[in-house]
Amino acid sequence: MYALIYDEHNLLQPRKKIISVHRSRETAETALQKRMRKLGRTVEECNTRIVWVDGKAKKGNYLTASEFKTWRPGEEIPEGELYSDTD
Repeated sequence: MYALIYDEHNLLQPRKKIISVHRSRETAETALQKRMRKLGRTVEECNTRIVWVDGKAKKGNYLTASEFKTWRPGEEIPEGELYSDTD
């Protein structure tokens, strides 16, 4: 299951809040785009990222780094950046 998490990359706060949960990376990407538009920020400024959760996840709960991965096992990882650093 894919999840959008709030991640400030702060080592003092290892728990990451789940913003939303999705069955596919495509719907998670759509949710991330909507969040970026709503906040009027870039993906880095939103402190939001898509992760793979092996098991159950629920909006509003928290995850630790050991409970999620950036990519689903066996998922094709695209080459290059998904989001440009410039406009």
